[in-house]
Amino acid sequence: MKIAFTTSGTDLDSPIDSRFGRAEKFLVFDLETESFEVLDNLQNLNAAQGAGIQSAEAVIRSGAKCLVTGHCGPKAFRVLSAAGVKVYNTTAGTVSEGLELYRKGDMREADSPDVEGHWV
Repeated sequence: MKIAFTTSGTDLDSPIDSRFGRAEKFLVFDLETESFEVLDNLQNLNAAQGAGIQSAEAVIRSGAKCLVTGHCGPKAFRVLSAAGVKVYNTTAGTVSEGLELYRKGDMREADSPDVEGHWV
């Protein structure tokens, strides 16, 4: 199974970005192979609108079944949920810390968005 993390970096020690739609990158970790790929999300950093939906579509295309992020707005949450992608909000500092919390089962799946649309 693949898990997407919002980040600004390119490795497991990179910080988790608290924003979903306007995160600079997504690190997609594959639990089966213990490998990851980094997806650029720069096109949505300064988007006037639609950043959350476009970012959600990128995560879905990556094959991720879970998303770990700081916050997720209503439109992105709706798109992710419709595709069966589980959302986990976290305050973990780095991708590796978030991954460890997920593996331990110390994260609770979000049942709704936790910020309003156009949150920055």
